[in-house]
Amino acid sequence: MKKILIAGLGNPGRKYHNTRHNVGFMVVDKIASMNSLSFQEEASPHYLIAQDHNWGAKLYLVKPLEYMNRSGGPVAKVASYFHIDPQDLLVVHDDLDISLGRIKFARNGGHGGHNGVRSIISALGTKDFPRLKIGIGRPPKEIPADRYVLGTFSNDEKRVIEEVLELATDGIREFVENGIDSAMNKFNGVEVAAK
Repeated sequence: MKKILIAGLGNPGRKYHNTRHNVGFMVVDKIASMNSLSFQEEASPHYLIAQDHNWGAKLYLVKPLEYMNRSGGPVAKVASYFHIDPQDLLVVHDDLDISLGRIKFARNGGHGGHNGVRSIISALGTKDFPRLKIGIGRPPKEIPADRYVLGTFSNDEKRVIEEVLELATDGIREFVENGIDSAMNKFNGVEVAAK
């Protein structure tokens, strides 16, 4: 049975719980909730992990708790311990360059200015791992990007994000069952409409 590591990125602590930067955590939490999974806490490096047999694979759901810019240590440790190749790692993170309501699968690539992805590339020594980018859109001109990503979603945005989490979960299932190319073909370009 194939092994898949799904790493959702975010910052630990209540202060960051519902912020835009934490949509990676939200996606992984959604998968865990759907499958009645509970996370176990591991230390040094600090992360939460849940395991399941689902969608034809052994799934490892991980939430690094070392703050965004040190996400790489926990992800690399889990990948190494369970002998998971980079192509079987899916990193889920927020993306300013994708509009709210959209998701985008990518086979590999650079960090695009995202400190969590930058840390994982550094820790793994490769940028050849799939990603699922969750669009959060660009901030208004008067709000700096770093403040925007650490802000919470408005009520209207929350309604969109709830549907995006469903879409992302469907996309991850497609990735697990049929691979990154199939997930890209079926889910890139799909948009959740604001209500």
